[in-house]
Amino acid sequence: MSETIGYGVIGTGMMGGEHMLDLNHVDGAQVVALADPVASSIEWGLGCVAAGPEGDAAKERTAVYSDHRDLLADPNVDVVIITTPNHTHSAVLADALATAKHVLIEKPLCTTVDDCKRVVDAAADRDAITWMGLQYRYMPTPATMLEQLATGVCATTRMVSIREHRNPFLKKVGDWNRFSRNTGGTLVEKCCHFFDLMRLVAGDDPVRVMASGGQDVNHLDEYYDVDGRQARSDILDNAFVIVEFKNGVRGALDLCMFAEGGRYEQEITITGDAAKLEATVPGNTVWVGERSKAAGHTHHMGMGVREVPAPMDPRVPYPEFHEGASYMEHLALVDAIRNGRPAAVTVTEGMWAVAIGAAAHRSIDERRPVDLAEFGLS
Repeated sequence: MSETIGYGVIGTGMMGGEHMLDLNHVDGAQVVALADPVASSIEWGLGCVAAGPEGDAAKERTAVYSDHRDLLADPNVDVVIITTPNHTHSAVLADALATAKHVLIEKPLCTTVDDCKRVVDAAADRDAITWMGLQYRYMPTPATMLEQLATGVCATTRMVSIREHRNPFLKKVGDWNRFSRNTGGTLVEKCCHFFDLMRLVAGDDPVRVMASGGQDVNHLDEYYDVDGRQARSDILDNAFVIVEFKNGVRGALDLCMFAEGGRYEQEITITGDAAKLEATVPGNTVWVGERSKAAGHTHHMGMGVREVPAPMDPRVPYPEFHEGASYMEHLALVDAIRNGRPAAVTVTEGMWAVAIGAAAHRSIDERRPVDLAEFGLS
């Protein structure tokens, strides 16, 4: 590979634009090709390319395709970034993984567990990197929590809890994200990041999921033309999810997508035998509370709690983009490419994140606990 790494972006909407804007600031990275069947998305993508240091010159040299297969055939493309609508991931990945190019697939891996399994099989024997885009691992506070956890401060991890209280889903091209059959469901589309963090913290695979949720506030009056008929948006907007892991760790998710008025979008806690870790997103601090240092202060919560800084990397060009996580993810990918390292985040991990979300939706629909073995995973 030459000193410059050529990137092709398949799907040039909102998330594709974020990747392009970040890549403009990655040394040795150059977006050389875009693919999207929607003309307005291509224009948006070209604008993102032109926002880099080369300006319009970069835009003029960027190849444009309406069919992703033409981009995959472009010899100038070394790395493929896939940011298409969720329900297209399986088909686009089937084509991309048949090439010798490195691939980064945005979350969720696919909308069904069966499709995820096929992707895992297709990626298994590739020499090129297949990288799963789960960038919450690279956000300042979650990343610092994982570093603290690795020190052993918590001793045996027992529980991990994540609360996300945020705004409703944004509008997307063609309103594809208004229907669960296109997204995989809210707990797959939105929450696979959190289930990935839970599994990472637990250090084991999930075995059982119990969930309660519904669509109670958002998009209730939104109707769209689907196959010649008017269909109402059916995406869930709130849920509680409990995840049990093989080693006894328990995870809990509290999701509400009509809670814009809160102080923080996310709150994360990890609790072990010896300590508790707390953080917020956005945020720049992780709080570590060791039980031994709080002994004798039963009525004074907070005694013995210390603050660990979780600063954003100063190289991050767009702090508003997922707390700089996408940029840090790209730095890690470039490092892996240049130094012959494997993907830091694998499609197998992406499959487990989807499987937990799919099990949660089944639990809600059928009003029962769901074992992951029902999906052929154990």
